[in-house]
Amino acid sequence: MDPRSQLVASLGDAMQRYQRSVQAYDDAVGRALDLGPADLRCLDWLVDGPKTAGALATATGLRPAATTALIDRLEARGLVERVRDESDRRRVLVRMTEEGSRETYAMYAPLVDEGTRLFDGVTDAQLRAMGGLLERMREMTDRHAERLRGDGT
Repeated sequence: MDPRSQLVASLGDAMQRYQRSVQAYDDAVGRALDLGPADLRCLDWLVDGPKTAGALATATGLRPAATTALIDRLEARGLVERVRDESDRRRVLVRMTEEGSRETYAMYAPLVDEGTRLFDGVTDAQLRAMGGLLERMREMTDRHAERLRGDGT
């Protein structure tokens, strides 16, 4: 194997180890908060802002009835709430409550704080290049997930 191929393979191995580490951390957070993987994934999507139940079903990979049950569980725990969409009062959105934000942020704050320092000494150009690469990797993964689902969603 040529040196570049070895380097790319080594990077792929490192990414796989990182993905496993993130999954293990998320599993530990789920256990600490007594939440299942889909519950945690739902809260993760809500960090970006309120979503419809349909958008959460797509994001979590759950069927609509299971998504409704998930939202009901999280709402009963005080982690999310259903609210009317301000731009279309007929539409209901799910948003994370302050308690939900507080509980989940408490689990991830140490990673955020320490992780920010990992970028000390990395140039702005390197950060932009890394961001671009990560975005292209996400697009590729999303495209292949759509292919596996076979439904284009």
